[in-house]
Amino acid sequence: MHESSISRDLPKPQFYAELARELRSLTAGEPDVIANLANASALLFHSLPDLNWAGFYLLKDGELVVGPFQGKPACVRIAMGKGVCGTAAARRATVLVPNVHEFPGHIACDSASNSEIVVPMIAGDELAGVLDIDSPKLGRFDAEDQAGLEEFVAVLMAAVIRSGSACGAGFSRPPEPSG
Repeated sequence: MHESSISRDLPKPQFYAELARELRSLTAGEPDVIANLANASALLFHSLPDLNWAGFYLLKDGELVVGPFQGKPACVRIAMGKGVCGTAAARRATVLVPNVHEFPGHIACDSASNSEIVVPMIAGDELAGVLDIDSPKLGRFDAEDQAGLEEFVAVLMAAVIRSGSACGAGFSRPPEPSG
């Protein structure tokens, strides 16, 4: 079992460097994408303060579908371009929202959420999904969180690509031809 040893008292850049190191350790040698996403969401949820949701939405058939996460049950499907997740996916760029109640078209999966950050997950040139993190605290995320979480996703995607699992959007492998 993995025990996180990251001090929340570290300056954010150092904290996120340690978080990335722990993620590398968790994903080393593990080829299963779902296992790695599950451990990544647990690592985030239990390491970052003031969160009420941390997890992944995976691109499947042109929409985002909930994947491994920590927190209350979530919205299952999100259309591209809708809400914070769909907007980040469509733009292929991180969206940081200090107050979700001021974000046009915000999808309230958990009414306790007040701020959110969504980081797209890109494999090669394909969008695979997004990392979504919510907080009950207004203004919870800043530019240092954004930089740290973008590096976290880069480490995660490198592990996925190393394992050979980043085949197509949503990490799914095409079926083998029969015959």
